Amino acid sequence: MNIQKDNIKHYTIKEVSKLSGLPESTLRYYETIGLIDSINRDSSSKHRVYSEDDLNIVIAVACLNATGMSIEDIRAYLGNRSLGRDAAKEQIKILENQEHHLEKEAHYLKLRRQYVTIKIEYWKAVDSKDKKKIEDMKEKAKSIAKKLKLPKEK
Repeated sequence: MNIQKDNIKHYTIKEVSKLSGLPESTLRYYETIGLIDSINRDSSSKHRVYSEDDLNIVIAVACLNATGMSIEDIRAYLGNRSLGRDAAKEQIKILENQEHHLEKEAHYLKLRRQYVTIKIEYWKAVDSKDKKKIEDMKEKAKSIAKKLKLPKEK
């Protein structure tokens, strides 16, 4: 349950964890390394008290994190947000790099899925004793395995 002080909503770390999908330990870690600003503490209990703004930042971090973005890039992205138009080109660069990274991940995921599909067909052929299909599936599996072994660009 969120706390209301001066008609402003405040959240516990447990609530922020639930709303953002980030574990409490990750929230504490991100605060420790300065990825998110220090969170105010309740004067009596000393527990973290997240404001609506804090929650919005945490959710933004969770979204960027969910794309697989590195902590360094998240830090740069968040650091640039207050610069507005002056940082637009840098923000675009960070996001385009992440988009490229996700495209590569999707490509390799597609190859791995094709490999599994071929192996299913291979074992179906083994089960049905279809020698021609067995050999065909072996060759297809080798072809995909070669593609998966190629060095991945960074």
